[in-house]
Amino acid sequence: MGMFFYNHADFITEESTIPDIRKHTLNDKAEGPRHYIDLERFGYTSPANMPRTMGDAIAKYGKDTLNKYGILPWYIQDMMVKLTDAFKNKRKTEILFLAADLGHYIGDAHMPLHTSLNHDGQLTGQEGIHAFWESQLPEMFGRNYRLYTGDVHYIGDIEKATWDMIDSSHNLVDTLLHIEYRMRKDNPEDKQYTIGPDGKPVKNKYGQPVHAYEYAHVYHELLNGMVEKQMRLAIEHTADFWYTAWVNSGKPDLSNLDPDYITDRNKPFYKEDEKAFKTGKIRGCKADKEF
Repeated sequence: MGMFFYNHADFITEESTIPDIRKHTLNDKAEGPRHYIDLERFGYTSPANMPRTMGDAIAKYGKDTLNKYGILPWYIQDMMVKLTDAFKNKRKTEILFLAADLGHYIGDAHMPLHTSLNHDGQLTGQEGIHAFWESQLPEMFGRNYRLYTGDVHYIGDIEKATWDMIDSSHNLVDTLLHIEYRMRKDNPEDKQYTIGPDGKPVKNKYGQPVHAYEYAHVYHELLNGMVEKQMRLAIEHTADFWYTAWVNSGKPDLSNLDPDYITDRNKPFYKEDEKAFKTGKIRGCKADKEF
């Protein structure tokens, strides 16, 4: 299974961003609610008081409410059903497409603000914290992260595992907001942001303010490894979900889905990259920078 995914690492890497392209560039109205869930709007206290499945959620809240306040955990569960079926029927293109999309949504589930109504700090005067946390901090400090996650694990209860991810992330919301809120109160604007010649904060290509290095460094340190931990968990859980879908489909042999010459060509590189990954480093993976 690892060799199969390695053969298509480039495709999966590129495809994993497509949900955001559907949302922002193609303006697909159905896409937005898949990326988040505003738990406060559902009266959330724990996973126990939430509908377990999409069908249960629709029955309890109605489609309009779900489209407004998000369906992330339930959509992850639905994607698992589709990926399992794709594995079972050995539909190569669907396996790769669905696995990449599922990885995106699992990544979203590990960004705490994707679980909160205060998704960009807009309710607490902290606009811009979303991109600050999930983009600028890892771009600035991610080269020192250790991302090896150990062995893959089979998930016995997909619904529980999904809600455990959501609950764990949501429990971090107050911490990441409160730390930055205190810092914001103690630092003038010219200490918070990189200031341009016009005396105003510099903005990136998406119109988001660029935080000053020292401010970002202090915030990153006060978070005590939160961003790195969430990144590592996202990797771990993506692998676990992919593996579980494959096991639940009957552990089909994937080796004949690719021509032998492709696998033979990639095997030496796969072994080298696997060794490198076990040191916690990812080689040769580049992304478009936002900041």
